[in-house]
Amino acid sequence: MSLHRTTLVKPWQRLAAAMSAATLGVGLLAGCGTDSADEKKNDDAPAAAGGAFPVTVEHAFGSTEVSKAPKRVVTVGYTDDQAVLAFGVKPVGMVDQYPNPAGQTPDINTQWPWVKDQWGDTRPEVVMKNGDAGPNFEKIASLRPDLIIAVYSEVDKAAYEKLSRIAPTVGRTKGEKELFSAPWQDNAVHIAKALGKEKEGAELVKGIQTKLDAAKKAHPEFGGQKAVALSWYKDSISAFTSTDVRGRLVTGTGFDYQTEIDKIADGGFSAELSPERIDLIDVDRIFVINDKADTDALKKFELFNNLPAVKNGKVSYLLDSEGPAVGAAMSQGTLLSLPYAIDELVASVK
Repeated sequence: MSLHRTTLVKPWQRLAAAMSAATLGVGLLAGCGTDSADEKKNDDAPAAAGGAFPVTVEHAFGSTEVSKAPKRVVTVGYTDDQAVLAFGVKPVGMVDQYPNPAGQTPDINTQWPWVKDQWGDTRPEVVMKNGDAGPNFEKIASLRPDLIIAVYSEVDKAAYEKLSRIAPTVGRTKGEKELFSAPWQDNAVHIAKALGKEKEGAELVKGIQTKLDAAKKAHPEFGGQKAVALSWYKDSISAFTSTDVRGRLVTGTGFDYQTEIDKIADGGFSAELSPERIDLIDVDRIFVINDKADTDALKKFELFNNLPAVKNGKVSYLLDSEGPAVGAAMSQGTLLSLPYAIDELVASVK
C-alpha cells in the first residue's frame, strides 16, 4: 500500500505526544445511541463464552471490575482488537491502524491473513484513526459498549477517566513504564483477564512461546548474530528498539539485538538515525519493514548500501501492508499475528 506522506501517518508511527485533557475535551453523548445497520447487527452479539466473572483487572490507572461477560467491546488500542478476537469476541469499535487504500473495501485492518476468518462478515466501527489526537468519545458512546479495552494505547489518565464514564475501561498494564514497552505476553494475558479468560490467554501465550523456542532450536545459527529491525521514514532510517514488538520478535527467534538503539531512543519505540549514527545498524542481520516505494528509496541510500550486511545479502526486506504483509504481522505482535510473523520472519533469513 502506498501512503500519501503529506496527509497520512505511517502505520507504525504512533502518536508522538501524550494526549492532554484539553485535546480530549469532547462532549460525551451520554445515554445516546444510533440506529445504524451495523449497530443493530451487533446488538445481540454473544457474550464472551466460558469466561469467569466477575473479575477485577488492575492496570496503570487503577483497577476495573468487569461484572459479567461483555457483549459490546470497544478497543482503543492499536492492536487490542486482535487480542479480543483471539478469544472469539468481535469488537463493535476499533482503531483504524493502517489507512485503507482509496476505494478499497472492506477495511484492510479486518482483512489481514491472520484475522480475516475471525472477522468474517462483521464490520466494526472506527473509533480512532492512526494519527488522530485521540479516540472519538462521541462515537464510542454511541456504540453503547459494556467494556472498553485501552491497552496497546497512548490513552492517559484524563482520557481514561472520560472513557470510564462511558463503560468499564481497562488501561495498559501496571508494569509498562514507557508506552508500548510491555511484552506482548503481558498485554495478551492482561486483555484475556478482562474477558474472563486469563487461563486461556496464558495457554495461547505458551503456545506461541513454544513456537518461538522451536524456531530458535531449529536455527542455532541465529544465535550470536546481532540483528536490528528498521524502517525508512521521512528520508531517514528509523530503527526499532529491543523492547518494541518487532525487536522482541527478532530476539525471540534467537538473534541478539543491537541494544545501543535503546539508549538513544529516549524511552521511545524507535530512534531516527542521523548519518553519523549509521554505525548502529552495522550488524549481522537487518530486517527492513517497508512497502515497496520506501524500500526502493532505502536501497538508493548510499550509506545503507555500504553496510557489510547489505553487501553480503544479509537483509530481509519485509513488505509492511502490501502483499503478504509480514511487516504488519510483526508490528502488531498479537496472539493472532505472531504465529504468521514467526514463520515468515524465519523463512526470510537466507
